[in-house]
Amino acid sequence: MNENEEAPDLRARLAQLTEEHRDLDTAIAALIQAGAHDQIQLTRLKKRKLQLKDQIAQIEDDLLPDIIA
Repeated sequence: MNENEEAPDLRARLAQLTEEHRDLDTAIAALIQAGAHDQIQLTRLKKRKLQLKDQIAQIEDDLLPDIIA
């Protein structure tokens, strides 16, 4: 599969990951505001959010052409 064929798949995956990242952000904020004392759950959600951020950054890098200055 060449780059032009991969781009729509990557964009779809990027949209999915971005939505999941946003949902986690909302869930984390709601737990904190509710006074959740389950630090393990909060830590897991934050770790997953960071993993998603890394995946999003990787896909964005793959979609943008390299520019050599």
